Parts: sequence; C-alpha cells; structure tokens
Amino acid sequence: MRESAPILSALRARLAKHAPDPAHRRVRGHADEMPNAIALGHAPLDDYLDGGLRRGQLHEIFAGEGEDGGAAAGFAAMLGILAQGTGKGGARPLLWLRSEEAQRRGGRFHGAGFAGLGGDPAALILVTVPDTLALLRGAADALRCAGLGAVVVECWGNPHLLDLMASRRLTLAAEHSRVTALMLRPGGTPAPSTADTRWSVCAAPSRPLEANAPGAPAFDLTLLRRRAGPAGKSWRLEWNRDRRFFHEAIPEHGREQALPGAPLSVPVGGQAEDLRAIPLSA
Repeated sequence: MRESAPILSALRARLAKHAPDPAHRRVRGHADEMPNAIALGHAPLDDYLDGGLRRGQLHEIFAGEGEDGGAAAGFAAMLGILAQGTGKGGARPLLWLRSEEAQRRGGRFHGAGFAGLGGDPAALILVTVPDTLALLRGAADALRCAGLGAVVVECWGNPHLLDLMASRRLTLAAEHSRVTALMLRPGGTPAPSTADTRWSVCAAPSRPLEANAPGAPAFDLTLLRRRAGPAGKSWRLEWNRDRRFFHEAIPEHGREQALPGAPLSVPVGGQAEDLRAIPLSA
C-alpha cells in the first residue's frame, strides 16, 4: 500500500491556494456569502427540504442496488456542481476524494462524463488516496478550506474507521467553513452518523431524444433520513445539464429506455486534475 503522507501534504498545499484572503473577506462583508440552502430546482423537493439541501452539512449518498453505483456517483456530481455556485468569481472548486478501493471497484473517474453533466473540469480537483484513514484525514483538511464549493468523499463499503465519531468530525468541519460534504458510499450500507440527509439513488428510465438517442440522466431518489425533518419520501427526477437543476421525470409511454445511470465511473478522460500527478517535494 502506498504511503499517504506525501499525498496529504500535496493536498494541503493545493488547498492553501484556495483559502480565502481574510482581508478580502473583511472588506467585502457578506457579499461573497453563499445561500444557506442549495436549491435543487425541483420545487416540491426543495419545499420538502425547506429550501433545498443545507449548505455546510454532511450528506450521505448510497446506491439503491449493486448496479446503481454509477447513478449514485452521478447524483453526487450534480449536487457538487450545484454547491459550487456561479458567483462573480466563477464556480468554486469541487474537490473529489476517492480511496484506491473505490477506484478499483468503481472505475477511474471520467472527466468527459463530468463535463457532460455540465461540470467544469477546470474547477475540479481529483485526489485518490491509499486507504480509509487517509481519506478521512484528507476530507477533514479539505472541509476546513472555506474557498471550496463542496467536497465529495467516495468510500467503498463499510470500513470500521467510518464510524459515528468520524462523521461528527466531518460535520463540525463542514459547519465551520460552510463547505458542503457529500459522502458517496457505493457498496456501503447505512449506519449511525451525523449526516444531515441520507439518500438512496437508483437509475431510472430516461426519455429518448430524436433518433432514439439516450435522454437526460434520470434517478429514483429516496430520502432515507433527515436530521431536521421528515424522511421516507421518493421522487423521480431528471437532470438538466444546461440549466443545472433537477426537474420531474415523466417518461413517454411505451418509450422508456433503462440506463445504468450517469456516465461517471468509466475509464478516465477529460482534464480533471489528479494530485497523484503533482510533483512532490522531498
């Protein structure tokens, strides 16, 4: 197993470049403040969540079935894109942290697929770490960097280190910086945590375009848990990549085409920055 210290050191150096300037923040006051909720665009869902997904919290995403890992990853990417915002300074960086096991089991990150969802690969930082301990340490460091828009933490299965205490640390870091944490759990099962919301994601049929081409990514979403309100409700939604929001998915009768989910966990491509390629000082 590879040594994680150089990777975490490179990550901290990269995060330092995105740390907000205290003097700048004092001058601008609240001008750069992000809204407290991330609106998802689908009015019934946003209303159910009291305005949207709460910013600066930990949110868990599980695959509904074994083959829904791509759909879950796509949903995490879409939430990350929404969390980045579109202020005057452009979208804030999205950091995606993965364990080597998540990459080995789920496939290498597909940069072109991320761009196809409406994401900007230039605003994406992709980091692969050797194990769960390095993943949690890197996530805690990243969530303290207020210059990020969101942090996706992709962890495979149910490692014993990912316990209630670990989720509490991530929640406290997210609340302090107001950076949203998205815990992607392919192959995992829910366990006690401090997550604000917990989602189950399944791929749903998409509406074909002209010439029977595949349509927009569609999902069956179930809110399994919500710390501040009711849960247990489900929605079928589509993702609009051009306008960057979710809307009701209404398949055309007799023309449903089942898709395996968003194309995000297939062989690597695009321009996503991977810290494994950054030269490390001795």
